[in-house]
Amino acid sequence: MKTLKTAVIGVGYLGKFHAQKYHALKHSELISVCDNNLETARLIAEDLECEYTDDYKSLLDKVDAVSIVVPTQLHFEIAKDFLEHGCNVLVEKPITSTLEQAKQLVEIAKNNNRILQVGHLERFNPAMLALSDTLSSPLFIESHRVAPYNPRGADVSVILDLMIHDIDIILDIVNSKVTSIVANGVKALSNDIDIANARLEFENGCVANVTASRASLKSERKMRIFQHDTYVNLDFQNKTLTTYIKSKDKEMFPGVADIESNKQTFEQGDALLAEIESFINTIQTSSTPVVSGEDGLRALETANKITELLSNK
Repeated sequence: MKTLKTAVIGVGYLGKFHAQKYHALKHSELISVCDNNLETARLIAEDLECEYTDDYKSLLDKVDAVSIVVPTQLHFEIAKDFLEHGCNVLVEKPITSTLEQAKQLVEIAKNNNRILQVGHLERFNPAMLALSDTLSSPLFIESHRVAPYNPRGADVSVILDLMIHDIDIILDIVNSKVTSIVANGVKALSNDIDIANARLEFENGCVANVTASRASLKSERKMRIFQHDTYVNLDFQNKTLTTYIKSKDKEMFPGVADIESNKQTFEQGDALLAEIESFINTIQTSSTPVVSGEDGLRALETANKITELLSNK
């Protein structure tokens, strides 16, 4: 397969890891890293033996694929420029600051026949990847994603910082229209919502209860999914997937089926490497990305509705 010329825009805490993955992958030639802090870019470039710049526009006609790992408010302008110059784009979540910007990016990618992938990294968690073999028709979903406060995500609310991961996953596995949202949230440590809970009801009858907090003393990323005769406990952090199924021939009590369980534990792996490798493979095969621009748009739309409900309280 063709080796792609790649670059990373924004090589702060997360962006430097993107650059390392592009440098390591067989079908990627990391051409340059870009950051508005030129010294930061220089240090990363020296380590990865590539060029560096503080002007992303100097790379517009030089690369085939790019990761955009900058503050959310800059996603649209930078992604738009690269897509319009025929470059494929992996943009970190959330896709953009506004719904209108997200719609425009999806349309620009389509018009230019380019891949637009959104960095909802949890989709590449090995426990999440194994879930597809178990799910059929989810009836009730409960998710908890809590973490200590981190200033790196404080440019957006906890809904766009943490909850949007679970929103994306839930929308993907339920695959039905959201018909009703009820939400509550509070400001605890910052000037934006730091703790939030939302109840989503879907057209197919499924209900999801989603909680996110960045005011916790511990980290936890769990999702519980109930469907007919099956309960699934997914632990993103510890990479475990436990399935509980009603026995067909054993009883716990007269008339009550016994419960059979199966716990799978996965290697820690490298979800970011898997995400970027998938991005490159999608470009080379002209296939649909695991997390498309449309997926990012859908997640942002639901997250914004939750945000609007909280801002009106």
